[in-house]
Amino acid sequence: MAAWTWRFEKADGTEVQPAVQPEEFTTQGDAESWVGEYWKPLAEGGADQVTLFEDANKIYGPMSLHMEDEPEDADASA
Repeated sequence: MAAWTWRFEKADGTEVQPAVQPEEFTTQGDAESWVGEYWKPLAEGGADQVTLFEDANKIYGPMSLHMEDEPEDADASA
């Protein structure tokens, strides 16, 4: 069975220890639900972004944990 895991990183891509210790997830949905629940304490604890892996395979990322800092419309700042 596949294990879904998150890698926690600073903005420059260096790995950091998460403020909230995750489990190994058995589905992608469980992993995404977990990060959706804990993104704020993770960000406050020093992680800037996360990358999702299925076993050793990168699924996607890095994804910012600073959601409130993201512009709603990127064209508006142009």
